[in-house]
Amino acid sequence: VQLQASGGGSVQPGGSLRLSCAASGLTFNNYDVAWFRQAPGKEREFVAAISWSGTTTNSADSAKGRFTISRNNAKQTLYLQMNSLKPEDTAVYYCAVDRRRLLQPSTTANDYDYWGQGTLVTVSS
Repeated sequence: VQLQASGGGSVQPGGSLRLSCAASGLTFNNYDVAWFRQAPGKEREFVAAISWSGTTTNSADSAKGRFTISRNNAKQTLYLQMNSLKPEDTAVYYCAVDRRRLLQPSTTANDYDYWGQGTLVTVSS
């Protein structure tokens, strides 16, 4: 299984970025997927998750109203549209796959089985 995250970069506060995570080696549309992030000196934290069907999403309070998670199962790709970025959004962003199929996608990192390598987002003026 490979998860290739991309789309990170440097942006000014208030700017936007779109992260992508391309999956291979698994049947992507069978699994819930999520974005987590880890800032320097901090623990990895949940950002947003989406169910295998794309019909259910969960978002952290910090992401609600600014970030949108989506997926294209035909392309085996997960996305995170990030708007109104703040300096506190600076982190390495990771995509992850949960092999279970729950009623709601999990917000807990330990529930996820496969992880991408991460893509760095830096928000600074």
